[in-house]
Amino acid sequence: QVQLVESGGGLVQAGGSLRLSCAASGHTSLYAMGWFRQAPGKGRELAAAINRDGSRIYYSPSVKGRFTTSRDNTKNTVDLQMGSLKPEDTGDYYCAVETVPGGGYDYWGQGTQVTVSS
Repeated sequence: QVQLVESGGGLVQAGGSLRLSCAASGHTSLYAMGWFRQAPGKGRELAAAINRDGSRIYYSPSVKGRFTTSRDNTKNTVDLQMGSLKPEDTGDYYCAVETVPGGGYDYWGQGTQVTVSS
């Protein structure tokens, strides 16, 4: 079992920045770690993902150049630094982890809300 706890969400004006953090506990073998988001009334989107050693990072086209993800395997944490925020970045942000290589994301956090005002 893995427990994931996100923090750092909140209200920010357009153009501002926020940093989300996710701490994992209960399992030491974490492979891919990702940040998903879901805007009101829309489906869930993978915003960013990072592999185990940080050598491969994915960003969705909608966040590329504005968001940066990083992880600390000694602390089992993954962060999402969000900059140049836009109202369309508003939504619930979830971190997720993969505990089996290539097995997909099998544990999810409870989510943290991000609201970007115009």
